[in-house]
Amino acid sequence: MGIIAESIMAYAQPLLEDTDGSIEEMQKGMALAQVCWNLAIMPDEERPAAIESLRESLSLSDAEIEEMRETLFSPMISRHKEMFPLMHQPKSRNSSDWISRLSSIPSANSDDRQPPKPGRYDPCPCNSGKKYKFCCERKSRPR
Repeated sequence: MGIIAESIMAYAQPLLEDTDGSIEEMQKGMALAQVCWNLAIMPDEERPAAIESLRESLSLSDAEIEEMRETLFSPMISRHKEMFPLMHQPKSRNSSDWISRLSSIPSANSDDRQPPKPGRYDPCPCNSGKKYKFCCERKSRPR
């Protein structure tokens, strides 16, 4: 599993622990975690309208949505802020700020990085089926 998936699973863990372990319950737990995640990354001023929309779409009473806000949404939003503090930093209004930050991130396709050279007895990367020593290493040696 990748780091993103592991982070999401760690975030959802309290909700998953409250299930009976069945597939249906685990799916409900992950769905609730996704709702909480989306509420957490939403600007604070937009959150009440989103919760109200959720209340209407699920046909919940005011008391039910308030209970969800206290027992589910607020704790999970706080958990998100603790686990992913960089996602909650104020956004810069100056677009050149984020462009300059992006330029400092090394590219995944950076030309300065060379793939590791295979060992002499490793299979040749050209997929010839020969050992590297007897294939491409021999070709690359000056005669």
